[in-house]
Amino acid sequence: MTCNAGKLDRIIRFTIGVVFISLAATHVLGPMAWFGVIPLLVGLSGWCPLYPLLGINTCKIKAK
Repeated sequence: MTCNAGKLDRIIRFTIGVVFISLAATHVLGPMAWFGVIPLLVGLSGWCPLYPLLGINTCKIKAK
């Protein structure tokens, strides 16, 4: 897996993931908020599984 999510993309996804997980853990939002794990993992790994399917790459580093 090569990086396909840029720095800003990763920061935003990580933040959204943490917010949704926090809201789910405190029962402010329902159980569906646990899907915040997905953007959190993308933010940590730098790889989004949907980007190759859509032909998107926000990472500035060129793959070798």
